[in-house]
Amino acid sequence: MTGTHRVVVLVLDGAKPLDVGIPAQVFTGRPGMPYAVHVCGAAPGLVAGGDGLAYHVAEGLEAFDAADTIFIPGYRNPDRDDPPAEVVRALRRAHRRGVRLAAISTGAFALAATGLLDGKRATTHWHYTHQLARKHPEILVDEDVLFVDEGAVLTSAGAASGIDLCLHLVRRDHGVALANVVARRLVAAPYRSGGQVQYIPRSVPEAVGEHFAATRQWALERLGEPLGLGDLARNANVSERTLSRRFVEETGYTPTQWILRARVDRARELLERSALSVEQIAARVGLGTGSNLRLHFQRILGTSPSEYRKTFARPDGVMLADAGETTAVA
Repeated sequence: MTGTHRVVVLVLDGAKPLDVGIPAQVFTGRPGMPYAVHVCGAAPGLVAGGDGLAYHVAEGLEAFDAADTIFIPGYRNPDRDDPPAEVVRALRRAHRRGVRLAAISTGAFALAATGLLDGKRATTHWHYTHQLARKHPEILVDEDVLFVDEGAVLTSAGAASGIDLCLHLVRRDHGVALANVVARRLVAAPYRSGGQVQYIPRSVPEAVGEHFAATRQWALERLGEPLGLGDLARNANVSERTLSRRFVEETGYTPTQWILRARVDRARELLERSALSVEQIAARVGLGTGSNLRLHFQRILGTSPSEYRKTFARPDGVMLADAGETTAVA
């Protein structure tokens, strides 16, 4: 993706302030950020928000005309209040032009009103998943995930999951290095699987979760070394069975899957930011050979390391001879 990507945040009546602020903060026009953020409403002027706040927006739905991505933040009473008909029509027109539509939390109800989620997977805040399924039975509502990417339409769970969705789009647009820069600025996890459980009904969390965070960091610092289930379990001081069960709950992946994806992500950053060969990168991240790296790249990302480097290598030509930073994976 080249040029400046225009992100439009749609503020509906009852909009939740945190949900509105997330895309505005993630895609903010800082140096090095290839995005521009605009905020609009159904019409210019004052929009009543949630939690006693109000928003003054300078633009109406005409802001959609130049949009590349439109975000629909969550809003109050989505199961009762339908979005205005002109908003629904404008979202449909934007979608026909190829604009990407993304909903945060209960913004999924407004996106669902367009019919564009019919027959597709979607999610929303866990408190509203059953209402979304009842109101829009054509949608395949998944109540156990952080976000769902259906290509041109995306949905996320609660507010924190909106950050995950935004970082996912930065990764999709510009690669893992820029997403990691944004995540560090936000003091957020650079990557959480969209399949990670959004709500676990456990009254008292098990303390072992803190050990797993330390174990994940321990593993990230040793991606070039052999790492197996037993190694992680010993570091976390738990049984392999406990580690396997809780790893899936906390990350959306088995330990083996998580290590593989951490290695692929580390390879992605090296492809973007270093002049190392594919063979050198494969050895550096613990995947052994270039052919093994190519195999996993194709299976996980649907592309080859060389094509990925062509797409996401630093455009200024500045390459790091030995990019030694550790990529953080949640």
